[in-house]
Order: sequence, then structure tokens, then C-alpha cells
Amino acid sequence: MNSDSLVIIPTYNEIENIDLIIDAVFQLDKKFHILIVDDNSPDKTADKVQELQHKYSQELFLEVRKEKSGLGTAYIHGFKWALSHNYDYIFEMDADFSHNPIDLIRLYEACKLDDVDVAIGSRYVKGVNVVNWPLNRVLLSYGASFYVKLITGMKVHDPTSGFICYKRKVIESINLDKIRFVGYAFQVEMKFRAHLRKFILKEVPIIFTDRIRGVSKMNGKIISEAVYGVLAMKFRSIFSKNKFD
Repeated sequence: MNSDSLVIIPTYNEIENIDLIIDAVFQLDKKFHILIVDDNSPDKTADKVQELQHKYSQELFLEVRKEKSGLGTAYIHGFKWALSHNYDYIFEMDADFSHNPIDLIRLYEACKLDDVDVAIGSRYVKGVNVVNWPLNRVLLSYGASFYVKLITGMKVHDPTSGFICYKRKVIESINLDKIRFVGYAFQVEMKFRAHLRKFILKEVPIIFTDRIRGVSKMNGKIISEAVYGVLAMKFRSIFSKNKFD
């Protein structure tokens, strides 16, 4: 069954969530396709996806990489796949239900009906909408968002959000091979590159719920990349002659 929309879900050891999240997306009233980009998960996440492909043969796709190589490179792999398969709306979403699949429709409508180029599922556009996070993590995330806004000048309350809909033309305009970040700073860099190209970014309020099953991939290296990398990214953009390529 045809669809104009592809949801890219990177996975590493998501065996507890993968069948549930796939089923949830395919039960929505709007028809989405899904691409799982799996980093050769030891828990056999990819094998489970292959089983589900018998049920969803025309809607569920799988790309398996040799090793764990970072969130950013997984999405870039997915973006290139989406462009080569002619999708008009390209989504990022986590596998662990921290992003509610029903909000995919709201992100889609923002791009499709409101003529937005990048629709961002935002935890912070209307207060702080986070469930099951300890206070220190809320403060870290909210503080990082404020820091990114201050450094980049983007008027985006949740620049580290990983729940996004991009119009095809946005992805096409960005040289994906020049993306530098592989961790959560990747999310900032993609938005910043879209911002520099004068695309319209809009935040759609969501409620973010911390994972119930599985293990978070957050670590100190990822946080360090976000803090120091964003500052370096801003300086490079100032001296770039080609819109930060």
C-alpha cells in the first residue's frame, strides 16, 4: 500500500519494544511506512522485524548495519533511503514509546496542511511536558535546550527533540555527508542547518514519556558532544560561505 510518509526508527537492543511500536504505527488512521535502521542488535531486534515483515510486507522495511555507529549516522542512512524511495514526508521517532505514535498525525498535518517545512514534537513549547524523568534529567535537558537557543539564535524551545517531520525538500537541501554529529547533537545540527536555509520550523506540543522497557542510550560522551559541539557548530556557521556546508 502506497504512502507519502516514512517513519525512520533507529534501533539497538529494542526487542522489548519493536513489535509494539510497529503495530501502534500501523494501527493509525493515517497510512505510514516504517524503516527500521538496526545496528546489528545482539538481542536480535532485526530478526523480530523480519518476522513482522511477513505481516506488513508492503509497509515495513529493514536496514541492518554492521555495528553500533551512532544515532546520527542511523538517521542519515534512513534519510538517504527515504529520498531514494521518493517519500515526501520523512519522520524521526524513537522505538521506546517516549514519542506517542498518535502524534505522528499531528506532525504530518503541520507540514501538510500548515505549510511548515519542519514540524518538531516539542516537550517545552508549553511548559515542561515530560513524564517519568527524575528532576536532574529534566533540568539537564531543559538547560541544554536554553543553551542551544542562546548559542544558535534559533527560536525553538526544544532543539534537541528527536520527534520530527521533515518535508523532503529540507532533507534534499542538506549535504548529509557533511553532518558532523552522531549523538543527540545531531538533532540540533539538522534543525540549525534547516534554520540557516530559511525553512519554516514549527513546534507541536507533545507529552514525552520516559521508556518503560529497555535501557536508555544516554551517556556522558553524548552530553559532551552536545555542549561543546554546538558552540563549535555556531562558529563554523559564521565563517561558512555556503550555508554551513
